[in-house]
Amino acid sequence: MQKILLSLASSSIFAMLAFGGSWSGKLIDASCYSQQKKATGCEATSTTTAFALDVSGKFYALDANGNSKAATAMKSRADRAADPNNPQSKEIVANVSGTESGGTITVDSVDIQ
Repeated sequence: MQKILLSLASSSIFAMLAFGGSWSGKLIDASCYSQQKKATGCEATSTTTAFALDVSGKFYALDANGNSKAATAMKSRADRAADPNNPQSKEIVANVSGTESGGTITVDSVDIQ
C-alpha cells in the first residue's frame, strides 16, 4: 500500500511540473542584462537576438525557440509602428506562456503588447 501511495504522490508531482505557466513583464535584451546586471538601458529592440523577461524584478531568460518567437514578434511590432506620428514606447510588455526551469522559460508563445 505504501508503494502505491508513494507512486501516486510521485506521479502527481511530475504531472504538476509538466503544466505550463504564463508570465507578463517587460521584455529586455538578455545580453545587455547579463553584462550590466540591471534592466535599465536594456530595452529589447528589433535587432535583439537574446531576450529575457523582467517580471516585477525577477528575470527569466527565454529559450532558443522563445528568442526566435520574440524576435519575430518584435519585427511585426516594428512594422505596425510605421506611422512616425505614433512612436513606439521603449518599454515593451510581453505575455509569455511555457514552462520554467532554473530561470529559463521554455516558450510556447510570445505576445507583445
